[in-house]
Amino acid sequence: MRKILCIAPYQYIPYFSGGQKYIAEFTRHLAMKTALTVISTGDNKPGKEDAYTFLPYLNIQRTRYIDFGLVWQLHSLIKKNKYDAIIWEHPYYGWLAMILQWLTGIYTVIHTHNIEYQRFRSMGKWWWSILKAYEKWTFRNADKIFCITEEDRQVMIKEFRIHPENTCLVTAGFDGVSDYAEKLSFQQLIKQRYKISEDTRLFLFSGLLSYKPNEDAVLFIRDLIVPKLAAENSFPFKIFICGKGMNPAYTNEADPKNQHIIYTGFVEDISELIKAANLFLNPVITGGGIKTKVIESIGFNTTVISSTSGATGVKKEVCGNKLVVVPDGDVQSFTKAIVEFADDHSETPSSYYQYYQWENIIEQAIESLPDHLS
Repeated sequence: MRKILCIAPYQYIPYFSGGQKYIAEFTRHLAMKTALTVISTGDNKPGKEDAYTFLPYLNIQRTRYIDFGLVWQLHSLIKKNKYDAIIWEHPYYGWLAMILQWLTGIYTVIHTHNIEYQRFRSMGKWWWSILKAYEKWTFRNADKIFCITEEDRQVMIKEFRIHPENTCLVTAGFDGVSDYAEKLSFQQLIKQRYKISEDTRLFLFSGLLSYKPNEDAVLFIRDLIVPKLAAENSFPFKIFICGKGMNPAYTNEADPKNQHIIYTGFVEDISELIKAANLFLNPVITGGGIKTKVIESIGFNTTVISSTSGATGVKKEVCGNKLVVVPDGDVQSFTKAIVEFADDHSETPSSYYQYYQWENIIEQAIESLPDHLS
């Protein structure tokens, strides 16, 4: 069994965002196939299901990204435990990764969640070009790049000129299978809990709401979709807006006249609402990477109405009718798709579960590593 060291640069358990959940699920499943050690910040709280060694070597301050004391701390750990490879979540610690690679010769993997410079450029950050140069340097010096989407992998190959053999697609995954009977059961549960009439359609948007692209999506739903949907369709509906970091201006108390939106804040078990929803709404048009809630929603047999940007990285060929993509910012098309698919009873294809099964994703990642790694 291979010995792997993984560096997660921020708190990911408990998780409140898609990126945090991705690291939590990736490390949890990787530990089933390898002897895994994870280094991260001290505010993480791994559970019994996280069967790996956890070391809280990173401080919780932003200065951790320039903590030069980590060089000798990690150098000593690598030499002592003789890890076969080190996986760095994100390229943020590129400088440290390259120093340790030079000092120890350890096989170095950069696990990207998106092309960072593209994400920050889409958000209007002036320093994106500096980040692009840093990313390119980090990627070109790594032994392997794990990419979360095929689109990102092609950027590595074509723009950063990384050899295709030095890249591997390691997408977000899903465990389990869901069907329409389960959806009906959870719809009854949620409608009773929130005192919603039986004929009401349930729609959902969730994410880390302090993140600008998600906040913009909430405004798109509230200010553009809801008025048009209320005026142009005949069925009653409720839209659940869920997530940590919600702006106080978006609460039901601050917006009492809006009878179509239920602002819940952070929900401990979001899977109940995903399973109950007729549709998951994903109008996100900035940011980057794969939207883990899209993967999860389709896995729970919930049809997703998504902007083109929001569907980036999802393998549409295995989604059947469960992923409906409309142009970015197109209110008319988005609303029309909601009306058309609000009563869709189609099932998620079996090919979807096969492609997005975590076990298969982890096997592919491990098999991409050189044979000489024991």
